[in-house]
Amino acid sequence: MDNKRTYQPLDNLSSEEVMNVLNRNQLEELLILPLSVGENHPNWKFAQDVCVQLSNHESSDVRANAVLGFAYIARTKGQLEKHIVKPVVLRELRENHEYSWRITDSIEDINLFMKWNMASK
Repeated sequence: MDNKRTYQPLDNLSSEEVMNVLNRNQLEELLILPLSVGENHPNWKFAQDVCVQLSNHESSDVRANAVLGFAYIARTKGQLEKHIVKPVVLRELRENHEYSWRITDSIEDINLFMKWNMASK
């Protein structure tokens, strides 16, 4: 994969297109998927479920972006299920050292938009 960053608008994918991306299981697509659903999908619960699923992926990059997807959902929809999201986010904070900076930033955003107090120690 090319390390050069290219900024472009996130795709607005239908639920069917999201499921197709998940089924293809291509790393390049999975890296962007939680950001796309978090930013654009009209159903916050569907987007949350996609991010939860991706938070269990073998790639630490995909898992970190799943947490960032939660932050996007918090910002754009103002809804997340704390009892589902919090354990996932805190696990990644403990275990995903490579992307701890992204996870910490995501936690700050989730706390801000959801008025939560995760990992404030």
